[in-house]
Amino acid sequence: MRKYIVEFLGTFTLTFAVFVSIANESTMTPVIAMLTLGLFVYSIGHISGCHINPAVTVGLFSIGKIQVQDAIAYIVAQFAGAFAAAAVVMGVFGMKELGLTVDGSPTIMFAEAIGMMLFTFGIASVVYGKASKHMSGVVVGGSLLLGIIAATVASNGVLNPAVALGIGSFNLMYVVGPLLGSVIGFQLYKALCLDKGDK
Repeated sequence: MRKYIVEFLGTFTLTFAVFVSIANESTMTPVIAMLTLGLFVYSIGHISGCHINPAVTVGLFSIGKIQVQDAIAYIVAQFAGAFAAAAVVMGVFGMKELGLTVDGSPTIMFAEAIGMMLFTFGIASVVYGKASKHMSGVVVGGSLLLGIIAATVASNGVLNPAVALGIGSFNLMYVVGPLLGSVIGFQLYKALCLDKGDK
């Protein structure tokens, strides 16, 4: 149960931080997301792996790093955390919906997929033990920042269906794009960067 709780808490905090940053019209939102994720990699990574993103969970499932029962429970906890963050920000602190532009263009899906592919390619280096454990938060957070920058060529650069729901940037393209990109990123790393005998 503890791993589901920390997935809820991590996604709650990430969504809360991104929501508040956008609401305050900060240009530092991608950096804030990077720092938040990096912090949680170090603080809860040993408990749950610090997915705090349904697309990351699906990608890890595709390479056999999480069982289906846990994957489903993680995704439920992540969406619940994002929803709770939005409820707290708007209900308790009185902030308004962000009013982000969200359309169903396939271009958005491709942008989110490319950003997510870059993000999970970096995550895979940590998952497979190729990046130093002490640098895991830096690698994962830095990969997120790179992915966000790449995705903003055509999308809101969310790369996280749960956070997309929490900040009001949610539609099919913000789900399919990250899911597709996550699987590609993990599988690409597995195909290109692992030595024989790596698991």
